[in-house]
Amino acid sequence: MPRDLPPDALPAPDNAIEIDGLTKTYRGRFGQKEKRALKGVSLSVPRGSFFGLLGPNGAGKSTLINIMAGLVTKTAGTVRIWGADIDRDERGARLAIGVVPQELNLDPFFTPRELLEVQAGLYGVPKAERRTDEILALVGLSDKADAYARTLSGGMRRRLLVAKAMVHAPPILVLDEPTAGVDIELRQQLWEQVKELNRRGTTILLTTHYLEEAQELCDRIAIINHGDVVACEPKDTLLKRLDNKALHVTVREALTAVPPALAALAPELVEPRKLVFRFKPSETVMGEILEALRRAELSVVDLSTEEADLEDIFLQLTSSAAAAGGTSKDAARA
Repeated sequence: MPRDLPPDALPAPDNAIEIDGLTKTYRGRFGQKEKRALKGVSLSVPRGSFFGLLGPNGAGKSTLINIMAGLVTKTAGTVRIWGADIDRDERGARLAIGVVPQELNLDPFFTPRELLEVQAGLYGVPKAERRTDEILALVGLSDKADAYARTLSGGMRRRLLVAKAMVHAPPILVLDEPTAGVDIELRQQLWEQVKELNRRGTTILLTTHYLEEAQELCDRIAIINHGDVVACEPKDTLLKRLDNKALHVTVREALTAVPPALAALAPELVEPRKLVFRFKPSETVMGEILEALRRAELSVVDLSTEEADLEDIFLQLTSSAAAAGGTSKDAARA
């Protein structure tokens, strides 16, 4: 039977979201072939995590989110949100999740306070239990509580969408491209507020095309491509997949060629005083390079490292250039 208890009154599960064998096939129309948007997707989102769901356009991210939100009917598989199966306990599943959509779907003639009150009413939150002013303060909109939504800036409207998704105190917040079209300053403000929610225990599921955001914010990342999950693991583990690193060294001496003492490490002499060592951390430690520089009697003036980032991993797993054997950003963009 469906449960009438709010999510915070239920035992907290280890995984906020559990998806197993999720499939979605859209029927073909007007003579077109059917399309499999999701192909047996399985993944788990740990409770309290900041989880990134990444993928190129058309990968299946929106379909996955819409199934969780109850907007799209799945073809097969199971989805449990805060322990509630979306088929057998639809009410419990919907109470446990708040979705911040990509589109700015706000009524321009309502104020933020009115919008939150209406949203809370739609979720059946009694007036005595509503936290409208608290939520507006949390997203930095207290001073705009009684201004018409149409007068708010783009960043403020984004924050108001986050506030709307929080009126029923869901333990899970889904952010679908929340900073699209938002300037840098407002983007930083939004992330500070979302990180505070996460620190308070809210599980965050984020989709974004700004990979540097995902790398900075998320502790676990899944990458989906053509309806398949191609990676789902802790961020640090994912970043170690590309076993390469570059050490840029500036020396005091002007060089015309790579010294014999460095030949075994095969550095590139990019300028008379600059060398670049490219190596695999699993095979070579940086101390060996520094020792080789000492033996070559070179004086190090400056050094910096360049490591693989999330964009490198993303391109390796999803781009056609990677499939052809390339892994660099430049190759993928060519």
